Amino acid sequence: MFANKIVGYSIDSRMKSSLAVLALENAIVMRGDVAGCVVHSDRGSQFRSRKFLHALNRHRLVGSMGRVASCGDNAAMESFFALLQKNVLDRHSWTTQEQLWIAIVTWIERTYHRRRRQAALGRLTPVEFEIIMNTPAALAA
Repeated sequence: MFANKIVGYSIDSRMKSSLAVLALENAIVMRGDVAGCVVHSDRGSQFRSRKFLHALNRHRLVGSMGRVASCGDNAAMESFFALLQKNVLDRHSWTTQEQLWIAIVTWIERTYHRRRRQAALGRLTPVEFEIIMNTPAALAA
């Protein structure tokens, strides 16, 4: 949530615990030492699975789940998925899952992270915001 950046993702034809674990593992690879970070999710079965809970514990992450019937808890991700739907999924018919995967990854990494300015970030992109906030002067503040 710090920079509205999508740091870990995975795609499959079904929502399984392995999908959530792979997304978490990808985020850990992107971020490095993540011990103590909070991982917030909804109450989907993949986030309550033993595999996912074991991955949280293995990396010393703190799990956090939204309350039942509390859509505000997951509003940031719902907003992201609406943008993804409008900008990728609704614009083209995909012949293969691989084509869709490439389109999604390209949109996240090229457009969402590096071109899409966000009001909540002072009209900066997520990448620009992280660069500014991770400079030595910002870290000292």
